[in-house]
Parts: sequence; C-alpha cells; structure tokens
Amino acid sequence: MRGSWLKRAVTSLFLALAIAGALWFAWPRPLPVDLATVVQGPMEVTVEDEGKTRVRHVYTVSAPITGRVLRTPRHVGDPVVADGTVVAVMQATAPGFLDVRSREELQAALGAADAAVGFAEHEVQRIEAALEFAQGELERALALARRDVIATKALDKARVDVETNGHALASAKAQLAVRRGERASIAARLIDPSTDSAPTDVAWSIQLRAPVSGRILEIHQESEAVVLAGTPLIDIGDPHELEVVVDLLSTDAVQVEVGAWVRIDGWGGSSIEGRVSRVDPAGFTKVSALGIEEQRVHTIIDLAEPPEAWSRLGHDFRVIVHISLWRAEDALTVPVAALFRGAGDWAVFAVRDGRARTTIVEIGRRNNRTAEVLGGLSAGDRLVLHPSDRITDGIAVTERMIR
Repeated sequence: MRGSWLKRAVTSLFLALAIAGALWFAWPRPLPVDLATVVQGPMEVTVEDEGKTRVRHVYTVSAPITGRVLRTPRHVGDPVVADGTVVAVMQATAPGFLDVRSREELQAALGAADAAVGFAEHEVQRIEAALEFAQGELERALALARRDVIATKALDKARVDVETNGHALASAKAQLAVRRGERASIAARLIDPSTDSAPTDVAWSIQLRAPVSGRILEIHQESEAVVLAGTPLIDIGDPHELEVVVDLLSTDAVQVEVGAWVRIDGWGGSSIEGRVSRVDPAGFTKVSALGIEEQRVHTIIDLAEPPEAWSRLGHDFRVIVHISLWRAEDALTVPVAALFRGAGDWAVFAVRDGRARTTIVEIGRRNNRTAEVLGGLSAGDRLVLHPSDRITDGIAVTERMIR
C-alpha cells in the first residue's frame, strides 16, 4: 500500500512539472526592443553636403605671346609682391623646320638676292665713278669761267651733272640697302632650328611679374616649354581671403536663404561658423558617382570666424557644410527611427505598462535624425525604435539590454 501511494505521488509530481514546463514555454514572453525617449530641447534642420574652400580672388598669369617659357624659379606657397616679384620669364622660340620644297625655293631666292646685291654694288661703283668725273669737269669749268673762256651754259651743265650724279649715287646706295635687307630676310628664313639661335640675354626676354600680392596657389607650367599666347602659367591669390563653395541639389538650394547660419567641419580641425553669402540663380547638370544626372547650384559661404580659427585651411581643401534651414530652442522631438506610416498618418509604438501601443502623432519639421512632434506625445514617453513586423498593438515588450 505504501509503495503504491509513493508511486502515485511521484507520478503526480512529474505530471505537475511537465504541465508547468509546458505552460512556461507556451506563455508569451515580452519582445526585446530598442527604446528611445521623447525629449524637449533644441532642434535644427540642416542641409548637409560636401564642399571645398577656395581663395575668393584668384589671379591667373597667362602667356602674353606665343614663345618659350623658362622653368619657373618659384614654388607653390611662395609669397609674391605686386609688380615686384618675377613669376615667369619668356623668350623667343627657335625657328621651325622647312620642308624640302620650301628650302629649295628659299635657296633659289637667296641666290637671286645675292645677284641683286652684286648688281646694286656695281651700280653704286659706276655712279661713284661718274660723279667723280663730273666733279673734275666742274672744277675745270670753274677755272675756265674765271678767265672768261667758257660759256655760262657749259658751266651750268657741269654743275647739273654733279648734282644729278650725286642724287643717282644716293638712290643707288638706298637700292643696295634694300637688296641687302631682302637677302638678310631670306637668309633668316633658312636658319636651321638645330642651331637654336634665339637670343638668351635679358634684353630679348619678357619678365612676367605678379599682378597682386599674396602666395602662389598653383603652377600650371613648371618646366621649360613652348606655349601659345593665353596659356595659363601661374595662379596667385591671398590665402587669408577664403570662402567655401558647395554644389547643392536644386531641391535643397531653394530652401537656403542668404545669411543662413552654417557649421563647417570635416576638414581635420574644430567646427567653424559661416554665413551663406550667395546662392547662384542658375543651376548646372552634374553626374554623380553612380552615373545619375543631378541639377546642382553653386552656393557661396563666407567664414564668420577670424583667420586664427582656420589658419591651417588652404585653397581647394575638402570640408563638410551644414546649412541651417530652421532652428528651435525648445521643441518636442522624437527619433526618426521610431516613426512609421499607419493608416496614412505618422505613428509610433509608445510603451505603456510594458506593452506597445500604436499612437498617431502629428509631425512638423524633421532632419536626418529627429522629427518635431506637434501632437500625440508628451516629453518622457518611451518609444520603440526600428519597429519590425513582429511588433503589433498591445504586444508585451521589454528593453533590450546592451552588452
């Protein structure tokens, strides 16, 4: 009897434990979730994008003529003084190569020019001899005229002959100079480029000086080379006159107002304050890294802090700008990650008495992280972050422990 009672007691105990275990496993457990709190405090809506710094006024020194620019004696960052510092030196270029036909034509022309010079020289010698003879005749006529043994007409003719031959000699010498000039011109066109007879002294050079005081920002042509007129050589500017340019999407640019507050960071130093000085009235098409065509708008930002705060910044440095569109010092805010669409309205899962309750909320302005609450919640309410499809109205939840 005693053994039978014991057996029934052990069986009942095991049966009770099995039922308790089944109930424990079947009983719904609170779903672990991430929670956030509705807070009252400052909020800001910004437009964020990548920009770059630039010197406000950049002056480009270009080649005034086609010629050979010598290797620049300057380096990027060197200080320059307006109208005093030589930043580039240009010289004449070497003559170009001639094709066979052109060279043969010039050789023939040079031979003809030599013959013309020889002809002009002989003509000068002939007229000089004639002039010398006429001068002798005039001296004899004058001697006879003093003795009244020659007619006046003969004396006048001797004088005219001397004057005529004198003018003829001057004309012949001028003609000889012309022929020699033509011969020199043809000979110059036959100069061999390999001899490089271009003058190298300072008198035959053009020294380009800095148009403004500042520093050299970029050297476009560092080594010696032949450049065309108008080729950029050196960029000069004042690094203490920096501004920031950012290409905003046109949908963001229409929200930005001139004078808006800007926070500038992402450049390796502390944040810098700035102000929007200009939003261009025209946009342009820019292809993104993903190959998508976007309409962008140039937006210019002035640095609002003294140069000591951004002294390490330079020309064409990368920065991240945060342009303020709206600010409030006392706004009721919720994380954007807690919002979802429910029945066409914004809603959240508010945790009340350990259960998630669907709550319709009215949302105002929002940024990438938080949204302004206009109605439906109060400060201190706890909300479910990143609600999944497992969370339904009334389900028990518990805050997930962060390990």
